[in-house]
Amino acid sequence: MGKQQSDVSPEVRAYLERIGYEGPLECSPAVLEQLQECHLHTVPYENLDILHRKPLSLEIDDLLEKIVTRRRGGYCFELNALFSWLLRELGYSVTDLMARFWRDEPAPPPKRRHQVLKVETGDASYLCDVGVGGIVPRRPIKMEEGLVHRQGDETYRLKRDPYYGWVLCELKKDEWKWLYSFTEEPQLPKDFIMATYWCENAPDSIFVSQPMIAIRTREGRNTVAGKEFRLFTAEGVRSFIPETEEEYKASLAAYFGIRL
Repeated sequence: MGKQQSDVSPEVRAYLERIGYEGPLECSPAVLEQLQECHLHTVPYENLDILHRKPLSLEIDDLLEKIVTRRRGGYCFELNALFSWLLRELGYSVTDLMARFWRDEPAPPPKRRHQVLKVETGDASYLCDVGVGGIVPRRPIKMEEGLVHRQGDETYRLKRDPYYGWVLCELKKDEWKWLYSFTEEPQLPKDFIMATYWCENAPDSIFVSQPMIAIRTREGRNTVAGKEFRLFTAEGVRSFIPETEEEYKASLAAYFGIRL
């Protein structure tokens, strides 16, 4: 029998409540899948602290206070750091890795600025990632070259590149596109400090120019690009621009659970 809710710390229980997970806690591919999917449907990707020039902290206590207690979101270095901590607390073997993001970037991208997780369970290794604002796998990707993963309307696979290492590819209009690449060199928590400092402060960082907010929903996804809110469902896309600061804050709360 695996861990029960009563076997974990109050912080872990609060985190599980935050992501709406009430299932079993044994270390297995099935539980890992549920945890990742729950996370992507409840915790938004957002860069609002960066825009407001509030320095980010990657300390676990600070991330718990922001994401769990205040029910905010974050970006890759925050979200994947805290998800990595949760998985370790539950007994998973996790390796933090640095990735090079390719989608909508020059080829090759100028730097590695994304964090991903290698999680070992059930005699296999899985790529896990809850820290991307765009469309990415909602469930873990088994680290087996060429294995095709179909997840709803999305299709992914991993390939090996002799220079860039593992490459996560997405199928777009019958063509495999690179999403991001990574090697298996383990990273320490302090290794992400320089990367996040650049993302927060560099003039050419995409994170300092405009709001970037996104969350999965059961119907599709909600996003903010600049001032425009976009609500994607099976029926199509509804977009609007709030006219007042009060309407903007109300929309953040309604569609992302963010209360500033």
